[in-house]
Amino acid sequence: MAKVTFNSDLCKGCGLCVDACPKKILTIATDKINAKGHSPAEMTDESQCIGCAFCATMCPDCVITVER
Repeated sequence: MAKVTFNSDLCKGCGLCVDACPKKILTIATDKINAKGHSPAEMTDESQCIGCAFCATMCPDCVITVER
């Protein structure tokens, strides 16, 4: 199982990772605001993650780390 880590403080909530996820388990948080004033991306079900790293590849700010 892959371990996915988000640096939520740097995320600007652009949603590119959400669109790239083939399992559709990423979302933009509706209840959180980071230090920059954005709603960060978050994973809804880590057990469904296949570790493809499409999310990390699409992130323009490199806030996502995928470890296999």
